[in-house]
Amino acid sequence: MSDSSVDQDTYFMRTALALAAQATAIGEVPIAAVLVQGSEVIASSHNFRETWQDPTAHAELIAIREAAKRCGTWRLLDTTLYVTVEPCPMCLGAVILARIPRLVFGARDAKAGACGSVLDFSRNSRLNHQVTVTGCVLEQDSQALLKDFFRGLRSEG
Repeated sequence: MSDSSVDQDTYFMRTALALAAQATAIGEVPIAAVLVQGSEVIASSHNFRETWQDPTAHAELIAIREAAKRCGTWRLLDTTLYVTVEPCPMCLGAVILARIPRLVFGARDAKAGACGSVLDFSRNSRLNHQVTVTGCVLEQDSQALLKDFFRGLRSEG
């Protein structure tokens, strides 16, 4: 991987982390996704599960829907999705169906991660699309955001 792609991954992961931090203000788990085409953010979101009372309102799904609408196609070719936490099976399924070729995530998810932590759909040759995954980009920053959020919930309860 070239220095410029590492720099770009760090830049866009920081963008996702800033968006994830905003989620805490409304009581959402601080997870965010930023979808990039070239060097342009074409869609982004943090989680809205609690706000919308919707189990599918994950950051990745919202960003993918927003990008498909903006681009006028469900095939999100030539894009990279940056997510602060390893996607769950539902979200990685959406990445695969949208034909997103590259995924970059921050923290691993030992309970629901579908990029190798619990399952690995990203390289399953039986699926019609595989995703190139780069994991653990700014992992400590992502983990700290989550730990602080859950620590705050425990202290309130």
